[in-house]
Amino acid sequence: MRIALVSEGTYPFAMGGVSIWCEQLIRGMPDYRWQVVALTVDGSEEPVFGVPENLDRVQSIPLWGGGPDDHRPRRGIRPGAAFTDAYEVFLRALVTPLETTSPEQGAAHRGLFLLALRGFYEYATTGGDLGAALMSNEALGMMLDAWRDLRVAETAPAPALADALQATWLIEHMLRPLSAPVVETDIVHCSMNGLSTLVAMTAKWRHETPSVMSEHGIYLRERYMSYLEGDASHAVRVLVLSFFRALAGAAYLTSDVLAPHSAYNRRWQLQNGAEPERMWTMYNGVEPADFPAASGEPETPTIAFMGRIDPLKDLHTLIRAFALVRDEMPEARLRIFGGTPAVNRFYHESCLHLIEELGLTGSAVLEGRIGNAVDAYHAGSIVALTSISEGFPYTVVEAMACGRPTVCTNVGGVAEAVGDTGIVVAPRDHAAVAQACLTLLRDDERRRRLGIAARQRVLDHFTLSQSLQMYRNVYEGLVVPLTAGPPPRHLRGLGEVAR
Repeated sequence: MRIALVSEGTYPFAMGGVSIWCEQLIRGMPDYRWQVVALTVDGSEEPVFGVPENLDRVQSIPLWGGGPDDHRPRRGIRPGAAFTDAYEVFLRALVTPLETTSPEQGAAHRGLFLLALRGFYEYATTGGDLGAALMSNEALGMMLDAWRDLRVAETAPAPALADALQATWLIEHMLRPLSAPVVETDIVHCSMNGLSTLVAMTAKWRHETPSVMSEHGIYLRERYMSYLEGDASHAVRVLVLSFFRALAGAAYLTSDVLAPHSAYNRRWQLQNGAEPERMWTMYNGVEPADFPAASGEPETPTIAFMGRIDPLKDLHTLIRAFALVRDEMPEARLRIFGGTPAVNRFYHESCLHLIEELGLTGSAVLEGRIGNAVDAYHAGSIVALTSISEGFPYTVVEAMACGRPTVCTNVGGVAEAVGDTGIVVAPRDHAAVAQACLTLLRDDERRRRLGIAARQRVLDHFTLSQSLQMYRNVYEGLVVPLTAGPPPRHLRGLGEVAR
């Protein structure tokens, strides 16, 4: 079997949970042949993973490279009816206010958006320059006209030409997979929703290739969080976030199998138009032998964090919580392990500044990338994760496998992973995080008992072999009809809610 695994900003050019999962799939199924389609920034990225023997090819699709005139309208371009007909449908899905659509109308809009994407693909594959057409004066005028005609009750300012140009520039770059060479494999597996699914769509349209879409975190939710906190104008936010919303819905329509990585993700997908008949919840797994249980604890009460330095991890809440812990337990330490992506260097600096501001220098330390994650988990008496967005995080399951109780925020599938082997609190509540940490740090017997239970929970439900077998069943099941079964017994209550 030949499988194309599609990633955006992750494997094989960046570390992180999704990249680890990609590596697990490829190396864990050596009898399959794999290729990776990586959506990259400009194609200059260097791999940070070794090449598995069964990985035949890595195809990069650069999204953001371009010359100095890349952001300017293309004068003199007349794309013709093959483009403008599809673009008119595309704009209707983007500009129509979401709150004015019923569920039935929402489903129709997702279908129309998918047809528009296919129209763009057909235009690009029959000699049209999709990027030039999108950036043409005619297309920009159509966008402004659509806003005027469809948002008649809009109270915010109408977009200026500069707004239309900025939104179009962003969307043009994000649609570049529609113009890329189409993969030829037996299955296309998208590692997330969003732009990766455009690769699967083109393979389905050209070769009728079936597709699988995993969803670790909630791609659409994270795009909302990113843009709502940015400095883009109202009109640009509406257009770009509407693009992501419509694309996510279209991907749910076209994917043959949807594999949410938690019941939380499953509920989100159902809310946004996914059909339960094509959904199978797949939990991430770890190899227990790679994460042995700790034989002891550090001499000093220690809270450990393991993960990338990123605003989504909300390390500010963790640092503020630790300040409260240290007020009650002056000998306590906070050790933050993990690398900082280049785009997050300012966030890294803000964490250092907060540590200094709160008088925690020396007791709270950002220790950088660590060679072996096990050492990070063993370095803590407990392990904390204070994210504001997660899927089904490896760091939590890995820490549990190491026999460490966890204090985590209730986002994504975290509560499903932890169960009753740790303490789960609301996100952004540093006082609740602090109280949970103090509860565990003060109770040696409870820490020991929860640590043992945490490792056993991983052995029972979240091993790598279990995860790989579920995906093997999905791949082979694409040849014959699949029947959705009941959720695992230990999660049956959550599963029923999800359904």
